[in-house]
Amino acid sequence: MQGVSVGLIIGVSVGVVIGAFLAIATLFCVKYRRKHSQIGNSSSRRGVKIPIRTNGADSCTILSDSTLGPESPKTSDANSRSCWIESSNKKSVVSMSGIPKYPYKELQKATCNFTTMIGHGAFGPVYKARMGTGETVAVKMLATNSKQGEKEFQSEVSLLGRLHHRNLVNLVGYCAEKGQHMLVYVYMSNGSLASHLYSEKHEPLSWDLRIYIALDVAKGLEYLHDGAVPPVVHRDIKSSNILLDRSMRARVADFGLSREEMVNPHASNIRGTFGYLDPEYISSRAFTKKSDVYSFGVLLFELVAGKNPQQGLMELVDLAAMNSEGKVGWEEIVDSRLDGKFDTEQLNEVAALAYKCVNRLSKKRPAMRDVVQALCGAINVKQSKNNALARGISNTDDEVAIEMPPLDQTETNLAITELRRQESQNSISSHRRQDSQTSISELRRQESVNSSVDLPEV
Repeated sequence: MQGVSVGLIIGVSVGVVIGAFLAIATLFCVKYRRKHSQIGNSSSRRGVKIPIRTNGADSCTILSDSTLGPESPKTSDANSRSCWIESSNKKSVVSMSGIPKYPYKELQKATCNFTTMIGHGAFGPVYKARMGTGETVAVKMLATNSKQGEKEFQSEVSLLGRLHHRNLVNLVGYCAEKGQHMLVYVYMSNGSLASHLYSEKHEPLSWDLRIYIALDVAKGLEYLHDGAVPPVVHRDIKSSNILLDRSMRARVADFGLSREEMVNPHASNIRGTFGYLDPEYISSRAFTKKSDVYSFGVLLFELVAGKNPQQGLMELVDLAAMNSEGKVGWEEIVDSRLDGKFDTEQLNEVAALAYKCVNRLSKKRPAMRDVVQALCGAINVKQSKNNALARGISNTDDEVAIEMPPLDQTETNLAITELRRQESQNSISSHRRQDSQTSISELRRQESVNSSVDLPEV
């Protein structure tokens, strides 16, 4: 009996242990399946086609992961690296981002073994390349000593694979081979805006051209904020990141620091360029669309004054705005190289807009769509003034014509006939006077001769 009790106790204990083990195993299986399902859903969301406006028209493109960087989890970074590991013997492999991959040897040949350097930035050197197709491109190579360069490289390829707009620099392809990371862009023959503002090699930009450049940049940012899905914050708007094509149309470049708009307000490290950084972003470490608006305001003042933040630009702005409340009186900060060739009313309107953009409180800054409308309005007002002036000159000519109406054909013929008759009479009278004078002169001459002849004596 005692043996039966012991056996029963042992059996119950074993059953409890087995049941607990099965419960734990079941719990782990449920958690594993739930996690796997979430990963699958996330991947499917990344691969779904999402409408993105391209130059104002709706189109569909594959949304790729563009949240790489210091804020991203390690799993995202590890997964993103896998898309760069591709077969090197394929000449043009389309990556997950939809951007073609170029072989290292092809870019090496196109840049004459990387000897055609045309610039150097934080990312690394930039080379001018002549491709085998005859196309001229710009190749940006990641410097070996760049700390965040590889993450910026991945972010730029991922973003530009789905962003397409006439005011953004188009990414042609990339190269990730032999330990090198390179980005291939459309070549912008007129270089950066900074070179035109500060280099003596270029003629000073006219006032009208500066306003049109500002409008181009604003349209590019408006697309990033309102046209891209999800919205993108550039985070490094400055004059050296604005490139000009052969027609002097401006495009926004360098998307290495760009990220999708943050959801977590305290997940970002401070990145950007001193002088262009949003003060609210520095204090809160949360970048938003309004961070780009602040940087654009600084750029707009840079176009007006011909000075960058390192040259005391914002100090000049604060002094100029101190007594005018930021509305009028901006003439004192205008670039002296313009030689006074600007429209004062338009200047005050543009500068007042820039002053709103650099407000320390982000909620008081305008959205980029409002900035675009304001710049278009400023341009249209000046064009209307020029048209009115032209019409005024034309109206003056019309008034003169009304005061001196033209003769009709009959009156014209009569006038011509009368004029010819008068000319004929004048001509006849002139001839008659000449004949009369000749006769009198001849008569007098004869009389003189006769008086001088000696008559013979009788």
